[in-house]
Amino acid sequence: MTQEAGRREGLDAQALLLAFGLADLAVSTVGSTLETVRGLLRRSDAAELAAEAENELVARGRLVLDRYAAVPPADLEILARRALARKAACDV
Repeated sequence: MTQEAGRREGLDAQALLLAFGLADLAVSTVGSTLETVRGLLRRSDAAELAAEAENELVARGRLVLDRYAAVPPADLEILARRALARKAACDV
C-alpha cells in the first residue's frame, strides 16, 4: 500500500466518522426537541404560550424585513439632501 492510498483511506474513515457523528447529533437533537414539545403541550397555558410564540415570530419577521428589505436611498438623493442642508446653513 502506498502512502497516498493510506492517506486516502484515513480521510475516508474520518469523513465516515464525521457523518456518523453528525447523524447522532441530529437524532439526539430531534429527540430532545420532541420531549420539549410534549412537555409544552401538557401545560395548562399552552394556548397563551403559543400566542406569545406567534407574536414573537411576527416581531422577528418584521425586524428581518426591516433589516434586509429596506432599500437604501440612492446616492444622488443623499447628495441632494446634503446640498440642501448646506444651502440652508449658509442662508441662516
